[in-house]
Amino acid sequence: MKTIQIAIDGHSSCGKSTLAKSLAAHLGFLYIDTGAMYRAITLYALRNNIIVDGGAPDEDLLRKHIYNIEVSFKRMPDGTMHTLLNNEDVEKNIRTVEISRNVSAISAVAFVREVMVDLQRKLSENSSVVMDGRDIGTVVFPNADLKIFVTASPEVRAQRRYKELIAKGDNVSYQEVFDSLVKRDKIDTTREASPLRMADDAVLVDNSEMTIEGQFQHVLNLVQNLAAYKQLT
Repeated sequence: MKTIQIAIDGHSSCGKSTLAKSLAAHLGFLYIDTGAMYRAITLYALRNNIIVDGGAPDEDLLRKHIYNIEVSFKRMPDGTMHTLLNNEDVEKNIRTVEISRNVSAISAVAFVREVMVDLQRKLSENSSVVMDGRDIGTVVFPNADLKIFVTASPEVRAQRRYKELIAKGDNVSYQEVFDSLVKRDKIDTTREASPLRMADDAVLVDNSEMTIEGQFQHVLNLVQNLAAYKQLT
């Protein structure tokens, strides 16, 4: 069966997941939120004192626990996908500032990435898929049919994230969000294991001045121009 792999990478808070979800829904493809997977492991690590907020994880302890951590997804009645941690719906729990502060430290651990990459590939077997993250086009699907690298200026990304958190009722300042984002960018791009970088054959999409709808249509046009997509349809 012919399948298509679309890899969407990029910096934090640049709208990767929103784009990937919309694209997958429109195309009828499977969507996998890899960021949610790392966030779920971070939640587990915080709950089990494997990492203390703002610190480095105890890698020996994390290695002992890693195969006791089951991450999966469940489609809800409204069509959205929720993240499950050992069968517990943790979709709201993993979207907090505390998780955002600590997820890069967890995702920088090489053996965690190895386990997650294996799981990501298994979840997408025999399905056309849209997957977003930080190493999808470089590590998970190096031969993806289409690779997109999404970015925006740090100031724009921080402002977007700040508005989201305020709307949810979180008590945060713009400066706190901006500092956390810059720190996360540095960790993501300099880590030894699968650092964030744009694949050589990826298409750059800077959405600093794009609307959500404009970005979606731009990327949809790229998909529809794929020879593989034309064969599939």
